[in-house]
Amino acid sequence: MKKGDQVVVWIGSANRYETQFDDAETFIVSRSPNKHLAFGHGIHFCLGALQARLEAHVALPVILERMKGIQMTNDARLHPISSSLVYGTNRLNITFTPSSLQ
Repeated sequence: MKKGDQVVVWIGSANRYETQFDDAETFIVSRSPNKHLAFGHGIHFCLGALQARLEAHVALPVILERMKGIQMTNDARLHPISSSLVYGTNRLNITFTPSSLQ
């Protein structure tokens, strides 16, 4: 890089950096250590990170309990979000058997 060059930071690429992550292209929920940059770093660390983690900790078990047999449908194509900053999907088609909502 030279002075004055424009630089684009691809967070998704940073989270797949081969020297930082074994099997970098594979989503591994239990990856440890996991030095991902999803919530930023340093002074740019996301203020909502703790809330997001708490919501996932509380909500995901409830969702999985109430959506028995959850699986992707035959037409479960990803519909990517139009963004050069993050990778995500607008929709993922699934089926499940609802459990009683006691």
